[in-house]
Amino acid sequence: MDEEKALLLEKILARINQERIPVGELCSRFGGMNAIDIAALFERLNKEKVPRIFRILPKNIAAEVFAYLEPEEQQVIVEALTENELSDIINQLFIDDAVDALEEMPADVVNRVLQRVPAGKRKLINQILQYPEDSAGSIMTPEYVELRENQTVAEAFNHIRKIGINKETIYTSYVIKRDRLLVGTVSAKDLMLAEPEKRIGDIMDGNVVFAHTTDDQEAAADLFKKYGLLSLPVVDKDQHMVGIITVDDVVEVIEEEATEDFEKMAALTPSDEPYLKTPILKLARNRIVWLMLLMLSATLTGSIIAGFEDALAVLPMLVVFIPMLMDTGGNAGSQTSTLVIRGMAVGEIELRDVPRVLGREICIALICGLGLGLVNYGRIYVMYGKSARLCLAVTLSLVITIIIAKTIGCVLPMVAKRLKVDPAIMAAPLITTVVDGASLAVYFSIAKGIFGL
Repeated sequence: MDEEKALLLEKILARINQERIPVGELCSRFGGMNAIDIAALFERLNKEKVPRIFRILPKNIAAEVFAYLEPEEQQVIVEALTENELSDIINQLFIDDAVDALEEMPADVVNRVLQRVPAGKRKLINQILQYPEDSAGSIMTPEYVELRENQTVAEAFNHIRKIGINKETIYTSYVIKRDRLLVGTVSAKDLMLAEPEKRIGDIMDGNVVFAHTTDDQEAAADLFKKYGLLSLPVVDKDQHMVGIITVDDVVEVIEEEATEDFEKMAALTPSDEPYLKTPILKLARNRIVWLMLLMLSATLTGSIIAGFEDALAVLPMLVVFIPMLMDTGGNAGSQTSTLVIRGMAVGEIELRDVPRVLGREICIALICGLGLGLVNYGRIYVMYGKSARLCLAVTLSLVITIIIAKTIGCVLPMVAKRLKVDPAIMAAPLITTVVDGASLAVYFSIAKGIFGL
């Protein structure tokens, strides 16, 4: 949002909160604004004013604004509107937006609202509501333009003019046979550049990229990215066309999946609610489980230190270098796991690439380990009494720790994917805990051997 638009919204918001803006002026202002900007304004209103201001909206944009509101604001409006008013809103929404709104409503409200929705639309809404959560079918819309192979371009244009106003998109039309078998696609560009008497079957693209209703929504999003699509047809198991996914829905999917991965990589239980609107107790609950698990797993580190208590008693100086080794190992493992997880997420790395990725990471570990080791050797030699054995023990431990860390950071996410577990779980906190234990075991074992403890 540009600065000028932001200032305008601030001014309108201030006048609404001060009850200083007449209804007529408010209607006029809303009539000239984008629905997304109006929705942003509603999210900053006091909750008690949301239903009252929503009723002021011109009818031609009220449904669109409702579709862009966050679930919390939608719920406030749902509770304030009559069932007839709510049914009017649902009737004006595209099917996929109506489904998104209904999914956030109480079951009894959904049943009453659907009773007032036309039978055809109600059937389509119920159909989409039955698809598994996070599937391609759950985010598609059946409002698309369909054409026939034997239609001419002129006939296609006439058809689109009649029905296009109620379709989610008209940039791509889908060519189907009588049994709804998807056979091709035609872009608006293809139609505009073709001769009016040309047959659709002659200009359509028969090489169709599609998703099945039960495919994961993330897999559908990958198709958009791979093929640069604006919309994606969705078919059933028999290849019959049932709907399309549009790019605006895919953007939301990508945001949701990225947020979920970030939360898992930070050892958080994923949540769909915005941070500032999530209750503190829920935020704490989402974190404490992972913190508890990592705390208990860290007892492995304590056990290793306790196992080398005799060595520490003879040479207390060994304790000084424990934080450096653990931190460096954890950072090295996190670097690798982050790149590997990202590579798998965008399709750059496959399971068959394990040997190649592992070989590259070991080479990187050797280069990084030797570089850090040389610097560390000189630092310890100067700062801690020119003890060659101490320098050698710490430096050798550092090199081996980095190799182990990068190996674990590479292998664990791939093992997770092979086991059908989200690789993001095998991220920084968990890998750091594993590497900490390994680095201490290596360090004390080397120190005992070099010093003869």
